[in-house]
Amino acid sequence: MRAWLPSSTAVYDDRGQLLRLTLASDERYRLWVPLGDISPALVEGVLLHEDRWFRWHPGVSAWGLLRGAWVTYVRHGNPQGGSTVTMQLARLLWHLDTRSPGGKLVQALRAVQLELQYSKHDILEAYLNAAPYGRNVEGVGAASLAYFGKPPARLSLPEALTLAVIPQEPARGLPGTINGTGVIARALKASRDRLFARWVARHPADASAAPLFDLPLRLRPLSRLPFEAPHFVEQVLAQRRMDGDDEMRVTTTLDLGLQHSLERQVRQYVEHAGNRGIRNAAALLIDTRDMGVKAMVGSADYFDASILGQVNGTQAKRSPGSTLKPFIYALGFDQGILHPETVLRDVPSAFGPYTPENFDGRFLGPVTATQALVRSRNIPAVQVAARLGSPNLYQFLRDAGISRLQTEQHYGLALVLGGGEVTMQELGGLYAMLANRGELRPLRTLATQPAVGGTRLLSEEASFMVMDMLRQNPRPDDDVAAQPSRLPVYWKTGTSWGFRDAWTAGAFGPYVLVVWIGNFDGAGNPAFVGVDAAAPLFFRIADALRAERPGMVEPVRRNPPNLRRIPICLASGDLPNAWCPQVGSTWFIPGKSPIKVSNVHRPVVVDNRSGKPACPPYDPETTHTEVYEYWPSDLARVFAQAGMPRRTPPPLPDCQGGGQPPGDPPRITSPLKGSTYQVRVSRFGTEKIALTATTDAGVRTLYWFVDDAYVGSVPGGQVLMWTPERTGRFLVRVVDDRGSSDARELGIGAVE
Repeated sequence: MRAWLPSSTAVYDDRGQLLRLTLASDERYRLWVPLGDISPALVEGVLLHEDRWFRWHPGVSAWGLLRGAWVTYVRHGNPQGGSTVTMQLARLLWHLDTRSPGGKLVQALRAVQLELQYSKHDILEAYLNAAPYGRNVEGVGAASLAYFGKPPARLSLPEALTLAVIPQEPARGLPGTINGTGVIARALKASRDRLFARWVARHPADASAAPLFDLPLRLRPLSRLPFEAPHFVEQVLAQRRMDGDDEMRVTTTLDLGLQHSLERQVRQYVEHAGNRGIRNAAALLIDTRDMGVKAMVGSADYFDASILGQVNGTQAKRSPGSTLKPFIYALGFDQGILHPETVLRDVPSAFGPYTPENFDGRFLGPVTATQALVRSRNIPAVQVAARLGSPNLYQFLRDAGISRLQTEQHYGLALVLGGGEVTMQELGGLYAMLANRGELRPLRTLATQPAVGGTRLLSEEASFMVMDMLRQNPRPDDDVAAQPSRLPVYWKTGTSWGFRDAWTAGAFGPYVLVVWIGNFDGAGNPAFVGVDAAAPLFFRIADALRAERPGMVEPVRRNPPNLRRIPICLASGDLPNAWCPQVGSTWFIPGKSPIKVSNVHRPVVVDNRSGKPACPPYDPETTHTEVYEYWPSDLARVFAQAGMPRRTPPPLPDCQGGGQPPGDPPRITSPLKGSTYQVRVSRFGTEKIALTATTDAGVRTLYWFVDDAYVGSVPGGQVLMWTPERTGRFLVRVVDDRGSSDARELGIGAVE
């Protein structure tokens, strides 16, 4: 008979605490509970109060009907129906009007029909799940949960007998009708106590429970039913509707204690930061061990319409800013492009028509990959992304299941700096993948969902190295950062274009936390900077969770087996040569990570009398050796612009060329590799293309050739403008004054 009545849904956290009890489709609170899961005291109390001969009559009690008719129509007392439990169930199922003799006859016939079709067990079970319990509460399952906050199997004797007497007068003595006190009414208490007296006659041993019946018994008002984690619960319910799941009891992965902690920190932070225009925030906490969502705060206030509070910010597509940069470096590690201490160029750069800038508008010159990630430098990240093969960042995000991506051509290299959009849940899954050593696993919201294995998108080594880099990101609050902590934090910030979104995503202990600050209507605010707006909230939450859960530890993660530490020259990131003044170390993947001997520091034999480089043979009495830094031309220019010029190496005499350590060959930076330039037909012969290359510090002149035809020379690091005179494919080659060279193909097309 369960199918006759629509059901509510009870949503619980992972510890069995009620998050929400929904209304059934007919706007009733109703939860079907098997008879075996109902307190025996409640079952016996109902039969003792309403139908003592239930197990023996055929659905109709002649004695009951005659007694009811005598009291109602002969003595003109309070109307009594004389209905059995089966008759009451018939009235509820067929919505019968039983106030007239004709209606009572139909009710009796329907009761006999039920007795012929169903067992006593089924009829009693159906009645207990359909009986009225005040207002729009029906059935003992919903009544027990709504009024006492527990399942009907765990009811105490006073609670069970209270529910046993309510269906006879369901509108009497319920919360909200007694001055809002929530204490059962005097009439309801008297009815319950009379039932208890009959109960003791049958169960003398329970007479000792009499003092419990003298205590006030509180029933929770329906207005105070739990409404916890609203965004999370709504997401779970929506997913169940899509899946066609009609299970009444839903146990989720949410931890209500963690949920309250996140809600408290978000609310307090928004209240404190309101003077900076920060009015809304969202936060998501994921347990990386089983990918369960432990807390979800979709907005700062679900009930605040001014901030569109009912929007679930963790499902909204937003620009991630720089939070995707860790995955660029991880892909670079896997493709053998760099290692954590590879020196990258933070210099003005153009990638075809795309000329990215750093957030602060400054350039730092040479920076290690770790420094570039920690300090969120844009130019190095784009440089690494431009060198990625397969997969590149776009393909990686598509493989990771990022939804609603535009075409790869739509984004270009701007995807590196947040040109696309992701949800907080998608971003949380990506950072959980880093914590899980490169294995992407789906998020879980239901306890019944299995913690399945994932898909490997990054190697263990690359994921480990990126996490180690993120661990070196200093906290924004230096005073707290100086305090010792057993739990490292791996984190990264992001700021979207136009200051519309401020992000911080990272991991600590077993959790991944993603925090977002912004407005759901897309309005920007100069205060929406990741490190200034989102990072403080991120660390407030992390610190609160560590204080509230002192036993929190990071899962044991062993170093990947195919990973080594090797010495490097700190200035260049390469293996130290004999003249490197400072040696450090870095993580290295044998057979994959790039490595060579550093040649930034080179010796020059100087004549003591002239102070100029000497020619061999060298006389130790009249010469000495000095070590110079040979920086590429673009980096040397940045050092000079920053007011930190490096000592220029002296020009070497011709006699010395063969005895010097070889320098870096030139590297063409324009035109771009594999590029095709479009030239208007009307401008052939006047349109110019810039030819540029970085050079070793010892290089003085660059010679440029197109298809082996000499087109000109310029000093090292300068630009040569070349004018194409036809369309087609060309081979552009540059040679320095040491004979080293670089070449690449260039296409010239024509447009009207």
